[in-house]
Amino acid sequence: MTESSTPRRNSSVGASPAAKAPEKAQEAAGTAPFPLDKLNPGSFKRQPPPRHQEPWSHFHDNNSNSVPPITESTDRLMHALQGKMTSGLSPASLVLAYLDWAVHLGNSAGKITEMSQNAMAKSQRFSMWAARAISDPNTAPFIEPLSQDTRFAADSWKTFPYNVLHQSFLLSEQWWHYATTDVRGVSRHHQDVVSFAARQLLDMVSPSNNPLTNPEVIKATIEQGGQNLVRGGQKWFDDYERSLSGRPPASAADYRVGETIACTPGKVVYRNQLIELIQYSPTTEAVQAEPILIVPAWIMKYYILDLSPQNSMVKFLVERGYTVFMISWRNPGRDERDFGMEDYMRMGVIDSLNAISSITGGAKIHTCGYCLGGTLLSISAAALARDGDERIKSVTLLAAQTDFEEAGEIMLFIDESQVTFLEDMMWDQGYLDTKQMSGAFQLLRSNDLIWSRMLKEYVLGEPEFMNDLMAWNGDATRMPFRMHSEYLRHLFLDNDLSKGRYQIDSRAIALTDIRADICAVGTTKDHIAPWKSVFKIHILTDTDVTFILTGGGHNAGIVSEPGHKHRSYQIGTRHDLDRYIDPDTWAQVTPKTEGSWWLAWADWLDERSSGTITPPPMGNKQGGYPALYGAPGEYVLQK
Repeated sequence: MTESSTPRRNSSVGASPAAKAPEKAQEAAGTAPFPLDKLNPGSFKRQPPPRHQEPWSHFHDNNSNSVPPITESTDRLMHALQGKMTSGLSPASLVLAYLDWAVHLGNSAGKITEMSQNAMAKSQRFSMWAARAISDPNTAPFIEPLSQDTRFAADSWKTFPYNVLHQSFLLSEQWWHYATTDVRGVSRHHQDVVSFAARQLLDMVSPSNNPLTNPEVIKATIEQGGQNLVRGGQKWFDDYERSLSGRPPASAADYRVGETIACTPGKVVYRNQLIELIQYSPTTEAVQAEPILIVPAWIMKYYILDLSPQNSMVKFLVERGYTVFMISWRNPGRDERDFGMEDYMRMGVIDSLNAISSITGGAKIHTCGYCLGGTLLSISAAALARDGDERIKSVTLLAAQTDFEEAGEIMLFIDESQVTFLEDMMWDQGYLDTKQMSGAFQLLRSNDLIWSRMLKEYVLGEPEFMNDLMAWNGDATRMPFRMHSEYLRHLFLDNDLSKGRYQIDSRAIALTDIRADICAVGTTKDHIAPWKSVFKIHILTDTDVTFILTGGGHNAGIVSEPGHKHRSYQIGTRHDLDRYIDPDTWAQVTPKTEGSWWLAWADWLDERSSGTITPPPMGNKQGGYPALYGAPGEYVLQK
């Protein structure tokens, strides 16, 4: 298949001649020696010194003070080898956090005294409680576990000696949390890292993870004559064999891309080195005049928004009467190592908008971005607005952040040392591997995603539970070296987008330039894009913003089809000139509605659509966008 070639460094973002004319006139007249500063009209923009040494740059300085490339290559190679043994975690970052905590704690006599007094007092009270709990299993627990902690929920944990065992463990957890937090002088980031590391070490020695101290395991082993251990061993060996060969788990066999999931009918109408653009077949006699472009995250495959027929957002929108286009990202390898964020914007969002404009006859376009795709969409919308391109009708951001100051628990793994370490790992192979990506997210929920799973499958011998969302979650992708480095540095570390420093075409963009209405969706249990962080879109833009807060996590909260049980949402609109309401107050005063937020969002889109028309053709061969082959395409199948 011949791929469409796209220049990767154009002089302007959009395709609007009117927007380019003033710049060309200035260049021709020789009156623009420096690019104009968008944030300070009338002044020349002078580039500040770089805050970081770009990891893909090369040494061209010939003076004697330059660092020879061989020394940097040696360091990178050493760090890459270390990364294979540490699952991508920087040893230096962990040591720095530990030393910051240990030195300040050692210099805090009052804190140490208070910790000692706390330990002695609680130990005495615990001893008296244990004496009663030995003979009375109905004794109230000494420590109540957190609501989300279900490790000791079974009744068998209430009998001696297991009640004393698990309560003493919870007491130890409580004490270590106290010891690793609120130490004066320790940076917030280092405190979070040390506290997180302590939790991970304690989780490893939890009595629930030890077959000899877990009453559920002991009971199952006696009742089944050890067959649970036999099944668990067989399951472990099968999983190990599959991980070496790269095959998916056996339980995922029922979820086949293009057959049982990602199976909404459509055609790939455009392809370049980075994306395939899918146009879905209409199912209604008339469709809304404005099509929808969905920009998924490239950290995972696109079909989280087109899972099974009963919970496919794509299918829902098509049946609602919309012409839906979906970007399917390539799973990058070494050849894509130098693709950056601007390449993802141009070859992803901009190329897709150009294709859709050709196919639909120039209609304005509703846009929707999920997670990292939403961040890229907001960057693209700001760049297009800056350059006078008004093709975007509306912007929907699903669990997508535009301010990264409070970017969730993933910030535990992001600091200068950690990012540099990841860059060196990616420099060696050209990308961040899928296992390295998934490992970090699993650590954030180690009890649910690591320890409880290992206990159930490898010790209790229970069959692995699988659904379409879990099958999708196991279908991971790689991240190219340059893009991931830029993403971590310019967004997470420097927060350039919210500060007005993020640049496209060497010129700053500002989210305040966006005039299209925005709908932002946050989820209450999101630990990747916390809803209060997503809520900040209100203070970063000068347009009408509708915010929807729904139950669930980063993935399950978004995949919330009509008819899904136990779903509710809150929705409110802040107009451009309205006074700001903080997120806590907003959550208190905004009424809650039972059901799926998809219906409210579809109503929001309908209100911003101009009416119905005959469905556009599938592709536009005369315009250079022929229907190439059927959905879901080829890139989604890449491993």
